Amino acid sequence: MSRLLRASILLLLLASCGGGSRFAAPRNLDDACAILRERPEYYRAMKATERRWGVPVHVQMATIHQESKFIGNARTPHRFALGIIPMGRQSTAYGYSQALDGTWEEYQKETRNGRAKRDRIDDATDFMGWYMDGTEKRLGVSKWDARSQYLAYHEGRTGFANGSYNAKTWLVDVANRVQQRADNYASQLSGCGR
Repeated sequence: MSRLLRASILLLLLASCGGGSRFAAPRNLDDACAILRERPEYYRAMKATERRWGVPVHVQMATIHQESKFIGNARTPHRFALGIIPMGRQSTAYGYSQALDGTWEEYQKETRNGRAKRDRIDDATDFMGWYMDGTEKRLGVSKWDARSQYLAYHEGRTGFANGSYNAKTWLVDVANRVQQRADNYASQLSGCGR
């Protein structure tokens, strides 16, 4: 067996054993109770955000599900020119909340939390709470309104206020699914002793 082949196999084995599970999604994303049983740290983080910012756990969960499917190090796909030349990622969105670099930096500055990381669930949920609290204060969108909060989260507050989403039927459909998932999660959470 050639040296290169042996080195490649060893590298693959090491990579498969590596710490990727830290960021892996929970097993059953359709069951809020199962998610929180599997990852109790998620519940602690979301309850802290609910206490601090007033954003209900089920709204946070539905938004995180849509944004990253609970994958802590989620990134947007790469863009390619001519189908083969890498041109970077579609955006700077990263982590559970898929926060953009600029918005994340604004959050860090405003909350004086310069050590916050987008791939830590407690920081990601706090960011979402901060953003949704600002949306309620500036635009009057209830923190319980998962659909409208998601539209403002996705489009930015100015885009939401201008109704930019109205030209994106796909996005309106996604926001409706976020609301439906939030409603499902709320119902499930009320039945699992949370």
